[in-house]
Amino acid sequence: MTLDLFGDDCETNKELEALALGATLLRGLAAPQTAGLLLAIERVTERAPFRIMATRGGYRMSVAMTNCGAAGWVSDESGYRYDAVDPTTGQPWPPMPAAFLQLAAEAAERAGFGEFTPDACLLNRYEPGARLSLHQDKNERDMNAPIVSVSLGLPAVFLFGGARRAQRPRRVPLAHGDVVVWGGPARLFYHGVLALKDGEHRALGRSRVNLTFRRAL
Repeated sequence: MTLDLFGDDCETNKELEALALGATLLRGLAAPQTAGLLLAIERVTERAPFRIMATRGGYRMSVAMTNCGAAGWVSDESGYRYDAVDPTTGQPWPPMPAAFLQLAAEAAERAGFGEFTPDACLLNRYEPGARLSLHQDKNERDMNAPIVSVSLGLPAVFLFGGARRAQRPRRVPLAHGDVVVWGGPARLFYHGVLALKDGEHRALGRSRVNLTFRRAL
């Protein structure tokens, strides 16, 4: 696998755009690291395959998920939580790849959050029609650490709202390699993803993979 495969994706300017106080969009930051990230994703999912989880109400999610790191986010009819063991395999989640740790730390620092070392990464795979409803990331113990979200593959529309669900969210177009970081006063802001439109990405085909880094423990 070579970076030439991804062409102009690797030449995207690393522009910073403020979404709110404590929330920053870094355009194209992850694009030059595409090859290494895809290899790391492949190795993680060999040990902990993507799966469709259920919500607390018993409904199937439209997004396929898996995890790596010291803890993984899981969802079933008993609720949402972090667990050190993959309930599908009965084994610990795969360790966090070095490429993931490096990218998460760089993105957090660029957004103004120094010394960020995530212990959990939730991998979400979207296929056409998959979406993520507005929610807060609030199962983590360390609310002083930011969330770092990396977008790979097909473009998506990220919804970024406020501290109350009723607040109308901003619609933020995300392309391959874009990274969103939020923390501080924006740490518990509601966010989600509109239904993914069909398309074809040269690296990920008809899909989008999102890496979300947290400090959960």
